[in-house]
Amino acid sequence: MAASFLRLIGELDEQSRAPLYQQLRRALRAAIEDRRLAAEEALPPEREIAEEFGVSRITVRKALDALVAEGMLTRRQGAGTFVAAREEARVEKSFSKLSSFSEDMVSRGRRPESVWLSRASGAVTPEESLTLGLSPGALVYRFNRIRYADGEPMALEHSTIAGFCLPSEMAVGESLYEALDRHSARPVRALQRLRAVLFTGERAKLLGVEDGAPGLFIERRGFLKDGRPVEVTQSYYRGDAYDFVAELNASAS
Repeated sequence: MAASFLRLIGELDEQSRAPLYQQLRRALRAAIEDRRLAAEEALPPEREIAEEFGVSRITVRKALDALVAEGMLTRRQGAGTFVAAREEARVEKSFSKLSSFSEDMVSRGRRPESVWLSRASGAVTPEESLTLGLSPGALVYRFNRIRYADGEPMALEHSTIAGFCLPSEMAVGESLYEALDRHSARPVRALQRLRAVLFTGERAKLLGVEDGAPGLFIERRGFLKDGRPVEVTQSYYRGDAYDFVAELNASAS
C-alpha cells in the first residue's frame, strides 16, 4: 500500500525551500483535487507514510492536520484518516480576516475563476449613495459574476465600487481586491452581515444547485483607512460548500 501511495502522490523535493510538511500537504491536496485519491478512500497509517517518504511522523501529522482543518481529510476514531466525501470538502471562511474570494481559494490550493454576468459604470442610485456616502450623480462601478473554485460554482457576487477607486470597470480582472490594491483603494476594514437564504430560480440555476437549496447571504461594506466607504458587496454562497467561522474573545472584566 505504501509503495503504491508514493507513486500516486509523487516524491518530495528535498532541494525545495518549502518545509517538507507543506510539500506533502500540497501533494496530497493535489491528489485529492484531481481524484487520484478518491472520496472516502483510506490513507495509509502515519507511520507508513513517514517511512515511505523518508520524513518524520511529526511532518506527516502536520500535513494531515492541515488538510483535516481544510475539510479535505477526515479522521474516524479507531479507523484512521480518510479522504473527505465531496460534500465534506467544504471551504472554511474566517470572518476575522478581510480577504478576497481569490485569496481564500489560492491559500487553500484551489484555482479561482470568474464568469462575468456584467460589469458596467453608471450614476449612483439613491440607495448606493446612502451606503457609500456619495453625492447624487457620482460615478460607481458595478461588478456581477459567478465565482468558481476548481471549476465548481461557489458563489454569486454583486459589487458596487465608488468611482474614484478605479480608472474604469475594465481595470478588474480575476480579483477585485487586487485591482483596488493596485490603485491604493483596497478596503482595510469592513462591516459584514450574514443571514441564511434559500436559492430559487435563476440563482439556483447559476450555482448548479437544486431549487430550494440552502445558502448564505453576506452583505459587506468596505472602508479605506481614512474611513471612507468604497465597496458594497452582496454575495450568495452555497450552503453545502462553505463554513463561516469567527474567533471570539471574552472582554476583560
